[in-house]
Amino acid sequence: MATDNVDLPDLSNEASGPAPALLNSEMPAEATPKHAAQDLEAVFDVPVTVSAVLGKSAMEVSHLLKLGKGTIVELDRKVGEAIDIYVNDRLVARGEVVLVEDRLGVTMTEIIKAGQS
Repeated sequence: MATDNVDLPDLSNEASGPAPALLNSEMPAEATPKHAAQDLEAVFDVPVTVSAVLGKSAMEVSHLLKLGKGTIVELDRKVGEAIDIYVNDRLVARGEVVLVEDRLGVTMTEIIKAGQS
């Protein structure tokens, strides 16, 4: 197995001069990458599952089997309360149910950042 020797700067002594550019926490404005929609083109065709959860309810299987058309199931949310929007089983937003012509839709009112819920 061949080993390549690479010269690395000595970072143990601060008196040796300014830190290498890679260690500086500030990037010059001209070096900041600019992103456009075209950068995401590779993921445009990736399928995802989007779910809008109006609420939840727990019941026994025997009760579930007795449900019929027109049966009302009580959910754990109140009317007007925000619904949860999941993408691939991950909470990403909260929103409201809207009526668009003769179809139901969802408008996002809050984006959930990673680690927040």
